[in-house]
Amino acid sequence: MNQPAEQFLASAKTAMSDLNEMAATAMAGFEKLVELNMSTAKSALADSAGQLQAGLSAKAPQDLGAAAALAQPMAEKAAAYGRAVAGIVTETGTALTKAAEGKFADVQAQAVAGIEAALKHAPAGSEQAVAAFKQAMSTGQAAMETAQAQAKQAVEAAGKNFAAATDAAVKATKTAGKAR
Repeated sequence: MNQPAEQFLASAKTAMSDLNEMAATAMAGFEKLVELNMSTAKSALADSAGQLQAGLSAKAPQDLGAAAALAQPMAEKAAAYGRAVAGIVTETGTALTKAAEGKFADVQAQAVAGIEAALKHAPAGSEQAVAAFKQAMSTGQAAMETAQAQAKQAVEAAGKNFAAATDAAVKATKTAGKAR
């Protein structure tokens, strides 16, 4: 078998392995979300049944106030659920991003090596064109690295904003519950 075909087959095997790993990571995250949703649904059903029972057994208006006080823990559970979902999504996204970045760096290094090897055999007199091509490649790599860094910062900022909004909602619910 010739060298390019062997390299292609090796690259294809590596790519398939990488895709399988990334799919497994994504499925693990999905499984965590399913488990979280199932446990949350069971808990919510039990809480609703308890709240309904308390409301139906109320004999005086103040008894209804006690049943309404159960809404506070439900708000905290909803906030905890939101944080858990955000945590799972962030964890899975981070794992996938790291895997993709590593694979991208490998592919990029192989491409650069291939281009460098090809440029060594450029015809005489094409030195300026080769230099311009290398400069364009370098500029493209720098732009890609900048875009990746900005994307990471945006994801981190979104996570922090979500956490802050969740905490504010819990505090507001607590304050409203105390005002009753």
